[in-house]
Formats: sequence, structure tokens, C-alpha cells
Amino acid sequence: MALLERVATLVRANLNDLIDKAEDPEKMIKQVILDMQNQLLQVKTQVAIAIADHHLLEKKQKENSDKVAEWMRKAELAVDKKEDDLARASLLRVESYRELSESFAQQVTDQKAQVENLKTALRQLEQKLTEAQAKADVLVAQQRRARAVSKASDARLASSDGSKAAAFDRMKKKVAHSEAMSQAKSEIAADNIEDRLAALEKQDRIEQLLAELKTKRGA
Repeated sequence: MALLERVATLVRANLNDLIDKAEDPEKMIKQVILDMQNQLLQVKTQVAIAIADHHLLEKKQKENSDKVAEWMRKAELAVDKKEDDLARASLLRVESYRELSESFAQQVTDQKAQVENLKTALRQLEQKLTEAQAKADVLVAQQRRARAVSKASDARLASSDGSKAAAFDRMKKKVAHSEAMSQAKSEIAADNIEDRLAALEKQDRIEQLLAELKTKRGA
């Protein structure tokens, strides 16, 4: 997801390095904070959408599960009434709704993972934004002092351990790399032979279910 990639880039951004390379540190830090605020709003929107989709998928799964139970009751009634054709038709519906229910169950699982990825990205970006806002004035002031010292005595800075310590300090403050991306997989459609075999297997399954139902109902 492009949104998560942009968020990951902002989270990985090292504020000290950005200011060091900027011609106008104050403008740079303000732009970084603005970018984070914009991305934060987008992530919040996507989290809300993803959660809504998750609830919808859960509802669809339950509806199909209920249909399985409903058509199984109808199949039982047909067996009790010695209506094998109706029983077979009802069991076919049972299998169809069961397949749909399982499909929605997988989608619910995938969507839940996507929601968690977005929530993680949201928390990371909120933390990074808070850090940027808290450090903005300090970082800009530090950069100004560093440039003033550099202009005053390049030779002294070159021989001083202070610059090395500052560089080491900046390295310790780098934000850990964390990316959350969800991957979508597509299934290859089966060819005609596989479709026919699947149909035969389903027919056998229906006959098996019918026999089991008859035995259960004492028909």
C-alpha cells in the first residue's frame, strides 16, 4: 500500500540529518511536521474504513453461516417427508453457503491483519510527529549554534572530539526501521477439467450428506 510506504519513509526519517542537509533548517522541520500531519490524517481515515470493512465482512460471514443452518433444517424436513429431490437441492444450498461462509472467514482474517497494520502505522506516525514537534525548536537552535561554531573556527572543529561526539549522538537517535505492508495474493482459476472434477466431488458430497441425513432421520 502506497500510504504505508509513505508513512514508513516519514517514520524512518532522521530529523537531525534532514536539518544538517537543509539550507533552511526551520523551513525543513516545518515541512516535515506538515507532511506528518497530512499523512496522519490519511492513515486515520484508512483505519476507520478498514474497521468498517472488517465489520461488514464479519456480518456477511454470519449471514452465510445462518443460511447453512437454515437450509440444513429444510433438508431434514425434506428427508422426513421422503422428498429426496428437495433434500438434495437443500443440501446443495447448504454446501454453497458453507463455501461462502469459509470464504468470508478468510477475508475477515485478512482484513483484521490489514487493520492491525494500519493501527501500527498510525501509532508510529503519532509518536514520530510528537517527537518532531518536541524537538523542532531544539534541533533548529542546535543547528544554528553548530553553523556559528563552524564559521568561527573550522580548524578547531576539525581537531576537536566534539564534532565526533555530536555525530555519534545523532547516530544513536536514528529511528528503527519498521514497515508494515500487507500483501494480497490471487488464486489461479482452475481449468475446465478441474471444474468438472469439482462438480463430481460436490455431487458425491451431496449424496453422502443425503445418506447421512436419511440415516440420522431414520428414513
